[in-house]
Amino acid sequence: MRNFESGKLKVNELDGSPIEIAAVIVWQVVDASEAVYNVDDYESFVHIQSESALRTMATSYPYDQHEDGQIALRSHAAEVSQHLRDELSERLADAGVQVLDARISHLAYAPEIAQAMLQRQQANAIIAARTRIVAGAVGMVEMALAELQKNGVVELDEERKAQMVSNLLVVLCGERATQPIVNAGTLY
Repeated sequence: MRNFESGKLKVNELDGSPIEIAAVIVWQVVDASEAVYNVDDYESFVHIQSESALRTMATSYPYDQHEDGQIALRSHAAEVSQHLRDELSERLADAGVQVLDARISHLAYAPEIAQAMLQRQQANAIIAARTRIVAGAVGMVEMALAELQKNGVVELDEERKAQMVSNLLVVLCGERATQPIVNAGTLY
């Protein structure tokens, strides 16, 4: 068995963003006559075909998953590795070489766009967190209003319900602790 680690290749992924990618390939010669007679230099052939297969595979997937069920380079290592193994096996079969394993060893956005992509990832994380916070807060407000009505604690007209909903959402969704205001009189 032999190992080959490709150099870091700069490739455009499926969405067109430049990335750096490298892979480790584990291979062996299974048919010595094909390795000697079908190609000039089977080791060089393995290296060239490995880099070519890696480029082809990298352009087939986006770096990050944008939709549910979408295979991405960063999040689906097993599927991506299988694709790379299949691609290599097809290319190297005529040279009497069997691919035992193929895995990505380096994956990053190219330096010229890395900062912008980091900001995009952070923005997506913030949006996901805020969406979850708002969904939870709306559920809590619905529960609070239902409990108040069920227990007959207080009768609220539509305007007061709206005010309570507004206040609860501010408290539950705000990034900082809120300061209470004590109301000693009526709302009107």
